[in-house]
Amino acid sequence: MICSICGRSAPCEISRATGRPWCKACQKRRARCAGCGRVELIRGGTLTRPLCAACTRPDLTFWRGCPGCGHPQLSTRSCTRCNLRQRLAALLAGHDGDVRAELRGLHDTLAGSERPNLVLAWLNKTVIATVLREFGTGQRPLSHAALDELPASKPVEHLRAILVATGTLPPRDEHLARLERWITRTLAERGDPGQRQLLHRYAVWHLLRRLRQRNNTTHATHAQAVTVKRHIRAAIALLDGLAARGHTLADARQADLDNWLTSGQASHRRDAGHFARWANRHHLTSVEFPATRWHGPTRTIDTEARWAQARWLLHDHTVNTIDRVAGLLVILYAQTPAAVSRLTLEHVQTTGHAVHLRLGREPVVLPEPLAGLVAGLLARRRGHAALGDQGTSPWLFPGGRPGQPISAYQLAERLRQLGLRPAQSRTTALFGLAAELPAAVLARLLGIHIKVAVEWQHASAGDWTTYAADYSRRKPAPVEDTEPALRHAAERDAFRQLE
Repeated sequence: MICSICGRSAPCEISRATGRPWCKACQKRRARCAGCGRVELIRGGTLTRPLCAACTRPDLTFWRGCPGCGHPQLSTRSCTRCNLRQRLAALLAGHDGDVRAELRGLHDTLAGSERPNLVLAWLNKTVIATVLREFGTGQRPLSHAALDELPASKPVEHLRAILVATGTLPPRDEHLARLERWITRTLAERGDPGQRQLLHRYAVWHLLRRLRQRNNTTHATHAQAVTVKRHIRAAIALLDGLAARGHTLADARQADLDNWLTSGQASHRRDAGHFARWANRHHLTSVEFPATRWHGPTRTIDTEARWAQARWLLHDHTVNTIDRVAGLLVILYAQTPAAVSRLTLEHVQTTGHAVHLRLGREPVVLPEPLAGLVAGLLARRRGHAALGDQGTSPWLFPGGRPGQPISAYQLAERLRQLGLRPAQSRTTALFGLAAELPAAVLARLLGIHIKVAVEWQHASAGDWTTYAADYSRRKPAPVEDTEPALRHAAERDAFRQLE
């Protein structure tokens, strides 16, 4: 039979409410009702215009209703939402039978979820039920440290995200916290006290301190944590390689390092140089490991493909708006997926008909149709978190966990599924923009370091050495108008091939 709601051919039953066939999947399907706007079980309508029970058949005498809340339904049993409230009360209640004040926000958020069936399924997970019961009775302290003691798992991390989103726990840098725990475990496994002390000095007082200084008040990214781990693993590999030859880093000579580098057993060669140079600067070794100087991009610079991809994303309305905006920010403004994923509502400013996006210190005026895409994303953005999402996410690209943005890996994977190559596209964009803009303007507009901008300018052979002299010969402009003029000129140049 053909289901009257989804239109698929499947085993169906005749609905008592509509007298029309509906399949098993639609009997369990929840959606936002086109009549009242609430997320309820579908009882009529279609997938594009679903209707809840009350809107399908307004005659409430037809429905038996939930004995607890009176919600219209065919069964006389308690509805899913009442079952959820009972389950939460049983898990979060203290010894006095009441929910602790610290857990009241969590209780209210979960109890008011638009999808109580998903919350119930999540609460039935053994680890979640156990932890919440221990929180409710006070057997486990309500803290990040208490959650860190549990085995790492996705349900526990989602629980942490919900607790933070509801204000039950304070926010913290999760990537940095996991990295610190990994460093502690890794160093504890080292049997040599001298190696352990050296690695602790390198990992904690150099790598972690530099990461905190670089991020300032922002949270670390997954890529940054992976980079730190790679450097530490390389340092361990170098120390183990020297120890196998009867040497420590302090008494090793250049020949010992060269032998390790040329041996078939050597690993992490490139990253080990970072550790060796750090040790040499701090007079912990006499060996030298010269850094490989960057001489420009090694990937193919295909400018025509870049602009073809930009035109496709700008004008193909069948592509998801999230993917279109993210891809265009990579292709046109040389942003990394990590930088795009961390954009918040505060980075976007709309004044009249103009849309400004702040990628660096100075906002960029977005041209059409990209400005319209960003404005549409602001109006229709919605996270995928079914549990604990209060609809107040500050992120431009909300993620699958409440209060958190989409991960850089997930965003990059979505772009790759469209046929884009984020790293190569960003390289091509930087190469083109560096040839057209001075390094100082490039750094201010794109949010990259001035040294990086200068290196890209040299790699692209952008000759801006006479820019200051040429600019001084122009007609003087008011001081307050100089910077906007530079910005608009840069934007016109960047988009001239799209006209």
